[in-house]
Amino acid sequence: MTTGDTQPGEAGSGEPPPSTLLYLMKQVELSVRAELDALVRPADITTLQYTALTVLERHPDLTAARLARHSFVTDQSMADMVTTLLNRGLIERHRDPADRRRLVIALTPAGHRLLDRLRPQVAALQDRMVSLLSDGQASDLHHSLELCRRALREDRVEPGPASTQ
Repeated sequence: MTTGDTQPGEAGSGEPPPSTLLYLMKQVELSVRAELDALVRPADITTLQYTALTVLERHPDLTAARLARHSFVTDQSMADMVTTLLNRGLIERHRDPADRRRLVIALTPAGHRLLDRLRPQVAALQDRMVSLLSDGQASDLHHSLELCRRALREDRVEPGPASTQ
């Protein structure tokens, strides 16, 4: 095979291999995170706190452990976050009406107002992110990402015991 016969990304072609899908997704995540950090900073909350508040908006009355799982943080990080959000008056704890032994967390009116205030800016960020896509492509992307999320949840591999050898 001569040098002219190599494909992009093949050894000797002089071109780097194409980015993997996982790499591209991480790059999008990092860009979105940086934009969200700047967007929520004036509200004196972090992106992780914002995420937790939006989770509570969609799923009211969660335990702290479930909120942590839905917000992609550890239980300890969530415990610290809950304290901060309680002190800010953005969330409240109350007894679960279905199981009075359990404490659950919900948004307060102040938490709802904060999310309402941020909603147009977050929507504008999302619109900018998909601005180079047609409406159909944006819809397909949303659907495809939902399927990817479902596949990873359904096929989650639990780590086995650590080897002692």
